[in-house]
Amino acid sequence: MNTRLSTLPPDTGAEHTIAEIAQQPALWREVGRIVADGRGALDDFLRPLLAAPDARIVLTGAGTSGFAGDVLRTALGRHLGRRVDAVATTDIVSDPHGCFAEDVPTLLVSFARSGDSPESTAATALADRCLTRVSHLVITCNGEGRLAREHGGKPASHVLLMPPAANDQGFAMTSSFTCMLLAALLALGPGTVRDSLDGLAEGAEHITSGDLDPHIDTLLAREPERLVYLGSGSLKGLAGESALKLLELTGGAVTASADSPLGFRHGPKAVLTDRTAVVVYVSEDAYTRNYDLDIVTELRGALPPGSVVAIAARPDGLPQDGTWTVPVPAGTDDAAFALPAVLCAQLIALRASLSRGIRPDNPFPSGEVNRVVQGVTVHPLPAD
Repeated sequence: MNTRLSTLPPDTGAEHTIAEIAQQPALWREVGRIVADGRGALDDFLRPLLAAPDARIVLTGAGTSGFAGDVLRTALGRHLGRRVDAVATTDIVSDPHGCFAEDVPTLLVSFARSGDSPESTAATALADRCLTRVSHLVITCNGEGRLAREHGGKPASHVLLMPPAANDQGFAMTSSFTCMLLAALLALGPGTVRDSLDGLAEGAEHITSGDLDPHIDTLLAREPERLVYLGSGSLKGLAGESALKLLELTGGAVTASADSPLGFRHGPKAVLTDRTAVVVYVSEDAYTRNYDLDIVTELRGALPPGSVVAIAARPDGLPQDGTWTVPVPAGTDDAAFALPAVLCAQLIALRASLSRGIRPDNPFPSGEVNRVVQGVTVHPLPAD
């Protein structure tokens, strides 16, 4: 943890959030050991599912857990050479027949910090009801949660449990998000992720060392009223999670949104004002990167100086001023790059919250938004 964060007075209401952002590199190494130690049983579970030529993989979760699926969807689809969809549990619960319209062999990968939100278990139950053949890979941070308990020991289920410290106690998901994202990449992605794990953790340690703090302070010094995150492919999912983090930790005081660089021009660009800041995650894919560089150039010409930030693994083609470089091993896929890159967004959200006198561990003290979703009634699905 960098000195400026670790010496914050204890009454800032950020103790959990600070610790959970800082602990991520160490937890990733622990996740690597967990997946490696359970590799045999995991492969025995996955092998017959992935052998089916018509198998569909559905990545599901709600809120931040749902964005994990958005980050992974295209990367896993390319690696596995099959259909991979990211479908939020909230969509499955409200429209199960639409989400499972094709009765094909399905692996439902459920991401859940607590596993106690109503939609988490409802989504798996609805998949069982709508599909003839479905298996469940549950990736969760809470072994005592309802989702883990209901699927533990079932022959058609495999529970991949994250380190206990990943069950974030702060309001917003930080280390829980990255640990579950990493676990899925290690379980279903290419072996290069395992090989580059130490390098990814070192990239995150570069961010938590405090080197970016002056740049974050410069971005926030203008007190932007709106902040837009942009990214292509896997990085669009990262943009969505980044915007959500800012909304959560500032209690909605800063309006945040997300889009792709190409999609942003089709209407959402109307959000831009002189009090808007934009963060662009720059892809490592040579073709996709062209579109990210285009939007950086365009927006730097349209907004006041210091309003546009590019976050990239390498500075090639980017202006020196306003580019934040996240060091990662050469050849890192965008989905893996998202692991250390999201720490930039977490720190932006944390510092934006503290600058406004908000307590990040509980930015909604009146309880209108809760750490674990409340107030959801799961209605029974009528018989076919």
